[in-house]
Amino acid sequence: MKMGLESIRAFAAEEDGVALTEYLILLALLVGGVVTAVGLAGGNLATAWAGWETWWGDNLNPPPAA
Repeated sequence: MKMGLESIRAFAAEEDGVALTEYLILLALLVGGVVTAVGLAGGNLATAWAGWETWWGDNLNPPPAA
């Protein structure tokens, strides 16, 4: 137990460990932001793509002239 606490303290005292921790926190925030943005915009993007699909289908394949 004492050895585990000493290794944690040594890790916290090293600047490399602190820098690594900061980068990992920054990476987690960035990944969380991207996941949130995709989640929020996902439904809107699906609706927009469906609209474009309908528009292209109607305009590229017009009904035959009578």
